[in-house]
Amino acid sequence: MTTLVNDTRQAWYSRRWAQIFLHAVAWITLFSLPYLLRPSPDQHRGPDPDERYWHIHFIINAILLTLFFYLNSNILIPKLIYRKKYLQFGGVLLLLFATLIYLRYLFVQSFITHKQAELKPTILFTFFTVLFILACSTAWRMIRDKMNADRLASAKENENLKTELSLLRSQVSPHFMFNVLNNMVALARKQSDQLEPSLIKLSSLMRYMLYEADEDTVALDKETDYLQSYIDLQQQRFGAKVQVNVSMQLPEHGYEIEPMLLIPFVENAFKHGTGLIPDARIDIELRARQGLLQFSVMNKYNPEYTEIKDKTSGIGLTNVKRRLNLLYKDNYQLLISKKEGWFVVSLQLHLH
Repeated sequence: MTTLVNDTRQAWYSRRWAQIFLHAVAWITLFSLPYLLRPSPDQHRGPDPDERYWHIHFIINAILLTLFFYLNSNILIPKLIYRKKYLQFGGVLLLLFATLIYLRYLFVQSFITHKQAELKPTILFTFFTVLFILACSTAWRMIRDKMNADRLASAKENENLKTELSLLRSQVSPHFMFNVLNNMVALARKQSDQLEPSLIKLSSLMRYMLYEADEDTVALDKETDYLQSYIDLQQQRFGAKVQVNVSMQLPEHGYEIEPMLLIPFVENAFKHGTGLIPDARIDIELRARQGLLQFSVMNKYNPEYTEIKDKTSGIGLTNVKRRLNLLYKDNYQLLISKKEGWFVVSLQLHLH
């Protein structure tokens, strides 16, 4: 299954049904004005023989202007203006402007009997009408995008404040730290040669947590070094009880990633993939090339063993899902599944 989480709450006027309703009211009001504000008919002149054709022309013109409004706001601005393709944008506008002039001129020439079609009034009328719709459409699109950007920035800020404590508690479990320290005490008593490299790994792990994790992004190789130090300490703790296979391949040029984004998956594997599990095994694989990170963690689990969950159970995975959705939106895919005695996490991420 693909896990997508969206905690951003929208105001009522940002919801789809509200936008449709407000747009409908605006269009009805705008196109009703010519009928509401027109003068009373002159009884001495009699009815206009072409009035029916003018109504048809008004309806067709209203439909074309409405289509132009949404064409500009939904396609031209994001595809051309935001990508700084101003010449293409100007060319499309000229083409649409010429098309509207031709259609109005052709209509008057073909259906209006008592009035001669004139090019100059047609150009002026179409120009100011198109300019008005263009201005309204552009303003609406930019205001909407600004509101969305502000809402997303606010959601990111609130999310960081709300999850800071739970992230610190979940990324490296206190149980893990106590077990590593107890293991080092045992190594010191034995005067083992493994004590010094273990202390160095623990020091680098703590340094990364205290200093690097405060940055918005870190180099991918630093994140993988942190993962490797964590895995090495866990391997030292479990020894031959758990088979751990690690494969990490990084490109020569560096990528950046949000700090401590991958560790919850590894910690979850060691937390739930050890214990009362025959032939316990954890496979960790990381590949990064052409701007795409492929990261997978697999651990065996015992479906017959019911684990007693504490208050922090599941906090790590829940947090990382929320962070992925806020930071990467549509630029990631997270798959979590259980099959044939294996718990599998697979992450594809477009890197910076």
